[in-house]
Amino acid sequence: MIISIASGKGGTGKTTVATNLCAVIGGNLRLLDCDVEAPNAHLFLNPRSTKKEKVNAPVPEVNETKCTYCKKCMAICRFGAIAVMGRKILTFPELCHSCGGCSRICPEDAIMETDRRIGYVETGIPDRRPKIGFVRGLLDIGQVMAPPVIRNVRTQAIEDGFTVIDAPPGTSCPVITAMKGTDAVILVT
Repeated sequence: MIISIASGKGGTGKTTVATNLCAVIGGNLRLLDCDVEAPNAHLFLNPRSTKKEKVNAPVPEVNETKCTYCKKCMAICRFGAIAVMGRKILTFPELCHSCGGCSRICPEDAIMETDRRIGYVETGIPDRRPKIGFVRGLLDIGQVMAPPVIRNVRTQAIEDGFTVIDAPPGTSCPVITAMKGTDAVILVT
């Protein structure tokens, strides 16, 4: 069973509820801290880190010797992450949502995707509660694309026990990504 703890804003006590719920459930249990912009469940559980993996997002890289400057890549990008200005291509990796549309639409096959690090996922075991599996994601400083990191954290949910998700605050894409497919949601107000 997957239970998400959520709220419409920060500071309501989501993490307190999530960590205390883990303390009373017992059994096969995992806590996923999906508030990747400001994870803080580790402050309650003091986990010993067992693994740390970087999270990358694909971004466009243009081979200008193949490019005909047709602007199809610019037209398909809803986020302005690629611009054609005369005979120059500009890419803005921080705006890219990693959809791959620009590389697929390019008739000259001039756009390749390269990985850009955006954060990491860390797993650990709490000293005082060794039966709780702990996973948190953390965006690198200056990065704004939380959903890819959250999706990586979510892959650590367990199927033969309980997974408690400490969701990010608010109602935007990161929250939807964290709560998607959960069995129950507890709203903290």
